[in-house]
Amino acid sequence: MTLYRQKKTAAPYLRIAAQAGDSEAQYYLAEELKLASRYMTSEAHKWYVAAAEQGDYYAMYQLARGGDDLCEIMGNCPEDKRSAKDWYRLARSTTERLAEQGDGEAMYVLALLGGGFPWLERSANAGYPEAEYRLAIMYKDGDKFYFPPWKRSEKIEALFKHAGESGHHLAMDYYMDILQKRGDMETVRRIVVDMAMQGDANAISAYGVYLSHTPEGMGFEFDLIKGYGLVWMLLELDGGGAMDVYVQDKLEEIGKKMTSEQIEQAKAFAVEWKATHPPLSFFTRKLEY
Repeated sequence: MTLYRQKKTAAPYLRIAAQAGDSEAQYYLAEELKLASRYMTSEAHKWYVAAAEQGDYYAMYQLARGGDDLCEIMGNCPEDKRSAKDWYRLARSTTERLAEQGDGEAMYVLALLGGGFPWLERSANAGYPEAEYRLAIMYKDGDKFYFPPWKRSEKIEALFKHAGESGHHLAMDYYMDILQKRGDMETVRRIVVDMAMQGDANAISAYGVYLSHTPEGMGFEFDLIKGYGLVWMLLELDGGGAMDVYVQDKLEEIGKKMTSEQIEQAKAFAVEWKATHPPLSFFTRKLEY
């Protein structure tokens, strides 16, 4: 899962766990295989079914969407003893039962399965971060009216804030944008550091660049060694997340300001950071859009 969340090839390792019966590994293996091919392959379908048969309603949801897959156009969709409608009915019944018991995550998937806005709103009210994020986006983009309208901005901010503080890093990016426009740079700096400490690859990239290349952009104290070290650590992603060219460019720019001794100190800092902090991650969501 660490490799998957770093957007590297994780299939060989996920496959071992999937074959051992781990439903989470089965689902994410199917996701990686489908993403790699851009359509539902036989193996991806096999692992979605395996996860769904263990109660994974995200896998049921993906199988229920079968009619929308590129394989329909290509005419090579995998055979299934159940139809997409069968999977839809199973997903609905599973999520409805859990949603009625107060499961905010099931409420969110139920909303995707045709339950619509009422279940999305209930999921957000239950504090499920993905639902809070989606609801905030709908209000922000004007896809849904909020009453009273003069409280709309306040509601959007509250949704992004709570979702972000609950671990939804994309929601936190939106919340930081609100704070930045308001001029609350102290809070933005704190959040960037907090997210970097959690292993967020994008936050580490921003933190390192702000420290060593453009400190005036966020008000951080200039620190070439720490900044270079944080950016250098991102080389570990080895192309995951398509950051390799950006990282190389930034290292070159920052390195021009440093001595060879300082660069070695920066690399030593990166090694120590890696040993004392969580692995790098893009915090991939379970349903990617």
